[in-house]
Amino acid sequence: MSRIFVIAVFCGGIFLASLMSLYYGAGANNGVARVIIPDGASLSLVGRVLKRAGIVHKAPLFIGAGRVFGYGTRIRAGEYDIPAFATMADVFIILRKGEVVHHPLTIAEGLTSAQIMQVLSQNELLVVPDESENAIPAEGSLLPETYYITRGTLRGQLVERMQKAQAQTLATLWAGRQKDLPIKSPYEALILASIIEKETGQVRERNHIAAVFHNRLRRNMRLQSDPTIIYGLTAGRGLEIGLGRPILRREIEKHTPYNTYRIDGLPPTPIANVGRAALLATLHPSSSRALYFVADGAGGHRFAQTLAEHNANVRAYRKTQQ
Repeated sequence: MSRIFVIAVFCGGIFLASLMSLYYGAGANNGVARVIIPDGASLSLVGRVLKRAGIVHKAPLFIGAGRVFGYGTRIRAGEYDIPAFATMADVFIILRKGEVVHHPLTIAEGLTSAQIMQVLSQNELLVVPDESENAIPAEGSLLPETYYITRGTLRGQLVERMQKAQAQTLATLWAGRQKDLPIKSPYEALILASIIEKETGQVRERNHIAAVFHNRLRRNMRLQSDPTIIYGLTAGRGLEIGLGRPILRREIEKHTPYNTYRIDGLPPTPIANVGRAALLATLHPSSSRALYFVADGAGGHRFAQTLAEHNANVRAYRKTQQ
């Protein structure tokens, strides 16, 4: 009996050693392998998915190990990057911890809410279970920046993140604003920042353009911003690409709630979604006394304190267009 017991123990030891060798031995993939574990997947299905992806040598061994260690109900669904030659032990750790892939999603500054929703609708990582999530968020309520999302993220949840981020950014910057500004509320700051965002892509100019608009507001001068004309004509749909032609005289004279050539003060809402930099420039304008600016033909602007100086700058710009 003792001899049989010794042989059984010996054979069992060999089997256990072989199993542990397979469990801790190098995996089958010779590079990073991306795999998607479906929601509610059984241990058997997970094993087959990993085998098809070339991550494990044999699915039955993975399934068996999962059952022995009780991992079958502790694997999390999601998209994973499995390192090269990951051991079976490594794979179980990754899948149990839920170390899913996070994808960067960059939202450009200056897009309207409708345009941002269009960007999100084209992202195959996002899920829209409810048609109510197709509603366009309030203009200016979304913070453009890079967000990290996982496959299967609800689009509505991402929109909420963007809105909370914008609200927090605006509140923080408003609290530290320069004193004696003519704008009286965070929302007015958001409106003005959206105009500045659309007026220039030059970071170094934002504070200068902000100063021009603040100076004009203090003097009760109309802002006369071309992007507000376009927004009023297109409801924001053409703001990113413009009208594809110069603004016509009749469009400048056309009254809309947004046309700052025709209305006093600020438009009723932002005309785009603005980043932190535009908000910061709005709340910390330069000390310039300029009241006018016009394109310089080289991607920037010329600034002027008097109408005569501004008209000279306009003539100089027109020469660059000939």
